[in-house]
Amino acid sequence: MFKLPEDLESKYEFVILASKRAEQLQTGALPRVDHTTNKVTVIAQEEVASGLVRVLDPNAEPPEDEAEEE
Repeated sequence: MFKLPEDLESKYEFVILASKRAEQLQTGALPRVDHTTNKVTVIAQEEVASGLVRVLDPNAEPPEDEAEEE
């Protein structure tokens, strides 16, 4: 079992985020963690638990560091 990151409010949100990340990995995205398995679902869960994957709100303002690059 993976630890629920502080920025996620529920286990449900963790599962949904890991599911979406697993889809990305399945279609060719590169893993963000060193992994010992080829199972994209496990890799995605590790990434979410490590805080390497976050939820993006399309209606939110971009962070200042990203806004300056545009």
